Amino acid sequence: MSLHRRHFLAGTAAVGGLLAAAPESVAAPASATRPEHGLPKDPDKDFLAVLTKAADGRVAEVLVGRDDAIAELTEQGKARWAARSLRLLASVHVWSDAAHHHDAALIGPMTELADALAAAQFDDGLYDQGAVHSPPDTAFSIVDLGLTYGLLDDDDHAATNGIRATLKKILLKAGKGLSEGGVHTPNHRWKICAALARVNSFWPDESYTRRIDAWLAEGIDQYPSGQYSERSATYAPIVTNPSLLTLARLTGRPELYDHVRRNLEATLHLIEPNGEVETVHSRRQDQKTTKHMSEYWLQYRALALRDEDGRFAAVAETIQRRGADQTFDETPLGDFLAEVLDHPELAAPLPKPTEAPRKFTFHDKDNGLVRIGRGTARTTIFGGTDFPDVHAISSGLSTNPTFFKWRKGGAILDSLRLSPQFFSTGHFRAEDLVRTADGWRLSAEVRAAFHLPLPPRHRRADGLYPLTDDGRFWSAMDFPHRPKEWRTLRTEVRLKEAGGGWDLEFSVGPSEVPLALELCFRPGGRPGGAGLQPVSGQADTYQLVKGYGTYTVGEDVIKFGPGNGSGPRQPATVDAGERYSWMGGSLGVSGVRVLITGRAPFNYRLTLR
Repeated sequence: MSLHRRHFLAGTAAVGGLLAAAPESVAAPASATRPEHGLPKDPDKDFLAVLTKAADGRVAEVLVGRDDAIAELTEQGKARWAARSLRLLASVHVWSDAAHHHDAALIGPMTELADALAAAQFDDGLYDQGAVHSPPDTAFSIVDLGLTYGLLDDDDHAATNGIRATLKKILLKAGKGLSEGGVHTPNHRWKICAALARVNSFWPDESYTRRIDAWLAEGIDQYPSGQYSERSATYAPIVTNPSLLTLARLTGRPELYDHVRRNLEATLHLIEPNGEVETVHSRRQDQKTTKHMSEYWLQYRALALRDEDGRFAAVAETIQRRGADQTFDETPLGDFLAEVLDHPELAAPLPKPTEAPRKFTFHDKDNGLVRIGRGTARTTIFGGTDFPDVHAISSGLSTNPTFFKWRKGGAILDSLRLSPQFFSTGHFRAEDLVRTADGWRLSAEVRAAFHLPLPPRHRRADGLYPLTDDGRFWSAMDFPHRPKEWRTLRTEVRLKEAGGGWDLEFSVGPSEVPLALELCFRPGGRPGGAGLQPVSGQADTYQLVKGYGTYTVGEDVIKFGPGNGSGPRQPATVDAGERYSWMGGSLGVSGVRVLITGRAPFNYRLTLR
């Protein structure tokens, strides 16, 4: 196999090249030029074959969707789909093993996409992408277009001269806007840096490197345990890790590899046997969605090769073996080819994989997260939401009230939550997660006040008091100056492994309020048990009033209980809290839901087997 590059180092670019660790104390300046490189001498042919087949298979889909991508670009200003489509077509055009290598039929579509991207670009070099003149959203497309330009330029095929000229104009125009513009979120900084590094690798400019240096001088937002500040299985593999790897490679900063390495090490403990990645602790929108390990593929491969790490190699090998049969969140399988052609050392054979431990306990103290593996069973305990500190529900905060998850083979308890009806303050969200002699403890205390008359010095004859916050709602009552009569609800959950499963001891009080434990199982199984009663008006929802219930998927069964009765004083109701209900919002989880209700003071043991 060979990649037709003007800078291809035929037969000399072994895996030890760019992936070999440079001296950590010697970092090249941000103006370091784009490296010249080619495929390893003995590449992983199976790996390349998987990518090539998938990329060729994507061509028809991309061509059919080209008009929609251009329409989205011209009508809504969103460049990302068009840029990614162009990247895919360019990858199969330059790759000698692709069925579409130097296929003349691709020149027209690629030209249309490049011309549309140029026409939609504002004078400041930016695109809209859902936010007017957005530097970070533009950076996503510029990273792709920079990679595309590099592939076409190294291939140096005469038929792409016009496309390359158009891309050069786009990239240089974007460089100014990206070197002056701002961001919204932590990961945006690193994406802009990666985009500037791409442009700078072709046309060095001090304004680009100054901006890269300024953003990086803020420090990488990473906890000692390895998670980035957003704690997200979306933004770590799609934005932050790829950006840091690009910066390490293109700007001569080998110290950035360490950040990616630590994130991948932490993620090892979050991967489920079926390829999903735990997200309950995230501060972004994926805290309530399912993510998959596929986006981490090339990052694990890169660090496996760089460090000769068998653990990382095992993850990369698993993703490759599963191929198109697995779920891909954002990046289709074939789209990874472009990244490998841009960084051919990734095609080197992996080191020998190291089998993942079947028994482990991982406590991430920075994020209030515990992950426990026992054979094919996986447990998640979570006590690290931001709510106890900020008392707010908002984008960018970790507020998922799920505090326990358990997988027993194919039977999956996706969520366990506790919802007391205490002044509509909402779900139990732990203030801490502590290891005990026989397991773990979660706890929280919630207070709500009845407000007493104002002291004489704060009274007003006109009755017009300031609009203030009670902690649950706002009113013109001058709450801060009023004496208060408090009501308190304390919750403690003790968790310990027992009998191949779990025992959870609940203690809730002293206020006398109804409450509900909500067990939500992954759809696809069969609930059972004489004590299960359907809840009227709520689809796929049951109340366990006595005995034990079961949830069965194939040969895997989770047994849970016991039931705790029913009645008007302990209704089958989950109260998400006034922060949600006032806005007409929902905090429900999809699946088969089982409620176990009660009334505080509440002392109860939930058994899971």
